[in-house]
Order: sequence, then C-alpha cells, then structure tokens
Amino acid sequence: MANAGRGGRQAAALGATAAEGTRTRLRAARLALWLPAAVLAACQVAVVLTAPSGERPTALETWVGPEGVLHVSGSLYDSTRFTGTPFGGLVLTPLTRTAEQALGRGWTLGTLLLVVALGLITARALPRPAGRRTAILAGPVAVSLLMLSLPVRDTLRLGQTGVIPVLLVLLGCLVARGQRVGGALTGVAAALQPALLLFTPLLWLTGRRRAAAATGAAFAAATALAWAALPHDSRAYWAHHLAGTGLGGPADDPANQSLHGALLRLGLRGPLETGLLLLLGAAVVTLALRRAVRYAHDGQLLLAVAVTGCAALAVSPTAWQHQFLWVLLTVAGRIGVRARDRLVWPVAVVLMMTLPARTLLPNMALLHPLRDNTVLLAALAAATAVPFLSRRSPYFRTPVPTPYAPARFSCVPPSFPRRVLIRPNLLLELLLIRVTYAAYAQVRLAATGGSNSAGRARAEAHGHRILGLERLLHMDVEHAVNHAVARIGWLRESFDFYYTSFHFVVPLAVLGLLYWRRPVDYRWARASLGFTTLLALAGFWLYPLAPPRLMPGLGIIDTVHGVQDFTRPDYGTLTHLTNQYAAMPSLHFGWSLWCGLVIAVIAPKAWTKALGLLHPLFTAAAIVTTGNHWILDAVGGALVVGAGFGLTYLLQGPRARTAVAAAEIGSGPPALEKDRAAG
Repeated sequence: MANAGRGGRQAAALGATAAEGTRTRLRAARLALWLPAAVLAACQVAVVLTAPSGERPTALETWVGPEGVLHVSGSLYDSTRFTGTPFGGLVLTPLTRTAEQALGRGWTLGTLLLVVALGLITARALPRPAGRRTAILAGPVAVSLLMLSLPVRDTLRLGQTGVIPVLLVLLGCLVARGQRVGGALTGVAAALQPALLLFTPLLWLTGRRRAAAATGAAFAAATALAWAALPHDSRAYWAHHLAGTGLGGPADDPANQSLHGALLRLGLRGPLETGLLLLLGAAVVTLALRRAVRYAHDGQLLLAVAVTGCAALAVSPTAWQHQFLWVLLTVAGRIGVRARDRLVWPVAVVLMMTLPARTLLPNMALLHPLRDNTVLLAALAAATAVPFLSRRSPYFRTPVPTPYAPARFSCVPPSFPRRVLIRPNLLLELLLIRVTYAAYAQVRLAATGGSNSAGRARAEAHGHRILGLERLLHMDVEHAVNHAVARIGWLRESFDFYYTSFHFVVPLAVLGLLYWRRPVDYRWARASLGFTTLLALAGFWLYPLAPPRLMPGLGIIDTVHGVQDFTRPDYGTLTHLTNQYAAMPSLHFGWSLWCGLVIAVIAPKAWTKALGLLHPLFTAAAIVTTGNHWILDAVGGALVVGAGFGLTYLLQGPRARTAVAAAEIGSGPPALEKDRAAG
C-alpha cells in the first residue's frame, strides 16, 4: 500500500512537472509571437507620428477640412470628400477636435487598440477542433497579419474608420451573448456602412431572428436619428449620392473596388451597366448567403461572417481598400484535400492584402483589368467560388500528407524544410515566383540608394578596379571584341537579340518543363536558382559596379541601349527602371549557366546536354560584345551558381533521382506509387 501510494504521488508529481513545462513553453511561444506584432504596431504608429503635420496625407482632413468641415454649418457632402453616412458624421462630430489636435496620437493609438481587439476576437472565433492553446497562439499571429495588411495600414495612415464596422459586426455575431445586443451592434455597423445590412438575412436564415430584427431596428433608429439631426445631409447622401456613390472621388477610380466601379472601368455606362450590376449583384448575394449559411451551420461562424462581408463590399456602390478586412478574415477557411494545397488560399490572401497589385502582376496591358480589380476579385472568389472544406470532411483536420525524401544529414531537425517528392501547387508557385522577382527588382534598384546617380561614383571606381585587374591578368578584351562585333551589322543584331530575349525566356522554359515533366527535379533546380539570385543580390548591394558601356572614356559602344549621355546624372534608357550598376556578379551569365548545368544533368541524350551547355557560352559572348559586362562579372556569376547548387545539396540532400530511390527502398513500391499518384 505504501509503495502504491508513493508511486501515485510520483506519477502526480511527474504529471505536474510536465504540465508546468507545457505552460512554460506556451508562454515562451506566445511571447515570441507577440514581439513581431508589437514591432509591426510600433512601426505603423511611427509612420504617422513622425510625419510632419503639413505632409500627412490623412483622410481625417476629408472630414475635419481646412477649417473643420464638421464644425461648419454647411453640408458634409459639399466637397464630396466626406464618404461616410450622415450617422457617421453625427458620431464623428464630437471627435473632430480630438482628431484635429491629436492627429497622430489619440486617434492613431485608439485605432491601434481596435485592430488588436479585432485580431484577438478573430483568433478566438477559429472553428473547432482549434482549442484554447491554438487561439492563444493565433492571437498575435492575427494581429501581425492585420498590421501588415493594406487596409489597416491605410486606416492608420489616413485616419480612416474602416475597422469600426468590422469590429462591431464581429462583436455582434461572435461575442455578444444576447441576440438583441448582437443585432444592435450589427445594426450600428450597418448605419456606418449600409452594405453591411446584408448580415440581416444571414442572421435570419441561421435561426437568429431576434438578432436580425434588432439589426434592422438599430439601423433604422440610427438612420432616423441622423435624418432628424442632419436632414439636408441625409437627403444628399441617400437620394443625391445613392448611398455614397461618387463620394470620395469618381466611381470608376481604381480605389473603388466594388462591382459598380469595375464595370465602369470596363467602359460600361448607363442602363446597360445598371442592369448588369443588378444581375451580378443578385447572383453574388444569393451564392454568398447560401455558402455563409452552410458554413454557419457547419460551425464555421467566422468564415460565414467573412464571406458575407466580402459579398457586401462587392455589391456596395463604393468600396474602398481600407474596408476590405473581410477578405483577410477568410483565411480562417480551409481548402484542399492535400497538404501541399492547404497554404494556397492563405498565402494568396496575405499577399493580395499586403502588397500592391503592381507587385503581384506584371505591367502588361492584357493584365490591367486584373491589376485594377485585384481586391474585388479576391472578395468575389471568397464569397462565391473558393471551395472551403466542411468540418465534417475527413480532410479538414488531416489532409493527404506530402511524401518527403530523407534529409542530407541526420543532425538536420525534422522541422527543417525537407525534400518533397511531388510538384508544388502551380498557382502558389507562380504567385511566389512573381512576388520574389518583384522583390528582386526592388532590392536591385535600392542597392544604389534608389537611383543610379546615388551610386555612380562608387560604381565607376569599382569599374576602374575591375579593368585594372583584368589588365593585370591580360584578359581585358572587352573593347576589342565590342568594336569588332559592332562593325558587323547582322552579328551585332544577333548578339543584341540574344542578350535581350534569352535572359528570361530560357530559365522560365526550363522551370516550366521541369515542373511538368520532372516535378521532383524541379524543386532542387528551383531552390538552387533561388539561392543563386539571393547571393547575387548581396553582390549588387555590397559591390555596385559600372558595366563597360557606362564607363566614361573607355569608348565602349552600347549596342543595345544606344549612345549614352555621360553628362547627365541619370542617363540611359533604363536607368529609371532598374539598377544599371548591378553588374557583379552577372546574373545574365549566372542564370544561363544554371540553365546549362540543369539541362546537362537532366537531359537523357548527349546532344541535348551539349546544346544546353552552349547557352551559357553564347550568353557570355553576348554580355561582353554588347558592352554590358566585364569578363570577371561572368566569373562572379559562375561562383554564385556554384554556391547556389552547393547550398541546395547541403540543406536538402541528394538530387531527386537519389531521393526517389531512397524513398523507394524505405516505403516500398505500393507507397511510392501512392505518393506519385498524389502528385
């Protein structure tokens, strides 16, 4: 008996110790997640507080006005700069002096607290099986994502009030205990943003009829109060401006991300646009409400609320970017039966809500309709098309796992990125490649301080050093080769075409073929190209170098860009687009060498391998004959390519063929066939 009692006490002590260790790790993880959230919040506040009062592009001025527009006896909408409802103007009137005197302090800090509350409520409302621990850790993550998002950044920078209606709806639908209280909060939100009346049918169809009635009553009471206090403004808003149409700027302005604005940007006008808007709006509302009701009955109330909010903004006459927090909230939904697809929607939403559209899509006329309506398309997709999983689906908690190859070294922790044996999701891959290239272009330009004139002297000094080293090594042939080729018209044009055309076409073609035909090889090839580019960016930053064509006094003929005027600080046809001093190492040669080596390794026939290796040789000749690079730049490009392949092998293990063989031995033929079928 004594031994049994002692054993029970020891087990209890061990259990208590384990529980205490778990709590300690949880507190440490929570602190680690709150730190970046606090840093992001501080950065956003600093942007507002450090801006000179005369340079603050704040929307508070749109309702404060030069003399305080809410102080004067005229209409709120005389200048069309105030975009809120009359009830919003009535509520903001007592806050005008506070906002005017503390443009960056009280108003900004108050908005910041509202954003934190929004993040915590969102984390708390995650659908089960997410438990209390997940909600605790998800809170700072949600706050960080909100701080990074363009709607919150615009809200803090411009002094907007777009967070308040979203917060009121979430409080009413997810937090408030009584239906009448929750409905009243939602009704007040609708009085501030009329499109949110769409939550009334959602509440009714989900069985919360008292809340739906309270929503309508609160909206009517708030609107009537504003009509009694501001009758002229109420008539102007509801009758003349048709619930806000045309306020804040032209309705076809790209900032208006509603269906109405999109149709106007497509050139539709008059009855045709009105009829099509009503038809599309009815379809969006019907589909969105059906999906929202289904998600609500499924226990995903946060997703149901987010879907309804997206639909409300889409059918609203005007919907500004700072109001689109609803799109970010749809990250709570899960899509994809396979683990590799699970991140597609969250990553796409985060990128669309944190980066400008010009970063996500290239500047091509064909893509301008997509660029002008990126946020609207995301909202429409979330409201009507994205196949969010039901909680009853067997894949909701446990998607089809992704097969991995063994790690290169046994000391590599299991949590470290491992070699995946199937192709990645194509949409996610294209999106990340585009964003990575946009970041590459920005870093490359920033390497000289944002302009070529800022780094010109240093780059030219480095150019003289490179030329001196080449003369010492008896390899300074750039001038002789450049002038010899420039005299032969067809040869000069051939090298110019090769230099300008093959730099992007060949790497993209290689990546595309690998993705389609050799998905396992695609991953290590793509990783090595990524490492190569990152190392090259470090070279551009640390060692800006003027190419031969931009070195005064050398007499190099720029066969591609034409004659350069060296008397201008920023000269050349491309100086306003990219860093002309990003020459060391040469990514023209580096990417071509990467293509040649990948083809030589993958290609099954000798003639194909030889053809692949000719590409870097032709590229090396092109970059020298056109005057765009020194020979040592190509040497630097070869070094970063070698380092890229080395890092890939070190971190991810052997090449794909070896990895597949190892997986074959470890899992057996049936498992391997299953993995390939999953890919």
